Amino acid sequence: MRPPHRSTATTRYDLPEADAFTRAYWEAAADGRLLLRRCGACGRAHHYPREFCPHCWSDDVTWQEASGLATLHTWSVVHCNDLPPFSARTPYVAAVVDLAEGPRMATEIVDSAPADLRAGTELTVAFRDGIPVFRPRAVPARRAEST
Repeated sequence: MRPPHRSTATTRYDLPEADAFTRAYWEAAADGRLLLRRCGACGRAHHYPREFCPHCWSDDVTWQEASGLATLHTWSVVHCNDLPPFSARTPYVAAVVDLAEGPRMATEIVDSAPADLRAGTELTVAFRDGIPVFRPRAVPARRAEST
């Protein structure tokens, strides 16, 4: 009797499996665009994508391109994660951000030392392997004031 076949490829737990409904979301993300769903009945945006509005239950929802702007709501520094490729990325910052359009979104913060993060930090979307992640917005340099 032969042992079961084992794949030598490493499973990627960080990449989505798009279905017919979410395909538009993931294709936009692969093009560097963040999409939300907006309800035509109550006007509210929501994220994660659903076929109905979680606020008023209407099915009058459409895709809308988001601004890509957000503020940091909360975060945690992950020091141990056994799933590939997360294990190679530790430590990393798992976060919840408030999108400018209203919804909250689970994500990862990149390009920032965890010690530099504060609630309310202004963020902008970036994409890694077609997955939306966020980084701090560049702050314009201040000019020295004359005294």
